[in-house]
Amino acid sequence: MSFSSEVKHEITTMPVEVCCMRAQISSFLHINSSLVIRNRQLMIEAEIENATIARQMYKLIKDLYDVDIELTIFKKQNLNKNNIYVLTVQSGAEKILNDIGIYEDGRITHRPAPHIVEKECCVRSYLAGAFLASGSINAPTSRHYHLEISTLRKELAQYMVQLLQQFDMDAKIIQRRLRYVVYIKAADKIADFLKVVGAYNKTMEFEDIRIQRDFKNSLTRLDNCEVANEVKTIKAGSKQLDAIYKLIEANQYNNLDEKIIMVGDLRMNHPESSLNELIDEYEMSYGETISKSGLQHRFKKIMTLAAKLEED
Repeated sequence: MSFSSEVKHEITTMPVEVCCMRAQISSFLHINSSLVIRNRQLMIEAEIENATIARQMYKLIKDLYDVDIELTIFKKQNLNKNNIYVLTVQSGAEKILNDIGIYEDGRITHRPAPHIVEKECCVRSYLAGAFLASGSINAPTSRHYHLEISTLRKELAQYMVQLLQQFDMDAKIIQRRLRYVVYIKAADKIADFLKVVGAYNKTMEFEDIRIQRDFKNSLTRLDNCEVANEVKTIKAGSKQLDAIYKLIEANQYNNLDEKIIMVGDLRMNHPESSLNELIDEYEMSYGETISKSGLQHRFKKIMTLAAKLEED
């Protein structure tokens, strides 16, 4: 089972208040249903690929409305041959659509009526229904964090962005073929969404894996940083040694100022040491302290003299 399916399964296990039933049905049918006329009767029809979600919607509609509703199963005509669950509201379709706030003057509205999401719990349930209808989320083990909900209606996508902003989730919209996709990329905001829709166990799993992964990435970055610093130190030391050996070959090294010879000897004795390490070695060898800038100044003098020698 994919992580998306596990999240949806957990959402369907959460108890739903009566006011929240209406909100969850509203978003689900708004995104994932169509109106059909059979025998001069207006019906609602929704195709669902997940058995748990199909049972959830069947139960919610049955509990809230006294209507004829049917759930039938078909086999997909493809290689996977998965089941398709078709939920059909055979009577009272107009009554339901009016009650869930998405039907007016004989047509489906662009967004639900305001009373559907008056309370915060209803907003949460509305977003849960939207995710059940067309949501998906990458597993936290994947390289990229991504959560999305898609709809055919641009205005409905914009409406969901507004609802998400109530919980400080900054979602974006892109158009993919004929659908408008509301998506969130930030890992912490995806975790917030999972909490908002009631998938608390999956929130904990998501956060646990994310923290472990971020910790490993931090260690890798630190390791890379240390390696880079070490390489930088070795390169600097190598250049200083080259300059010292040029001066020795030209018989000019012993004619240098004693203080410069002291650091030159130190570098030859410790070719791979960093400046900080050389500072400690300097104190141990000569019984006096030297600053980092003082050490750099003397090495710079050696490099300058060697460069001048090369020019001559």
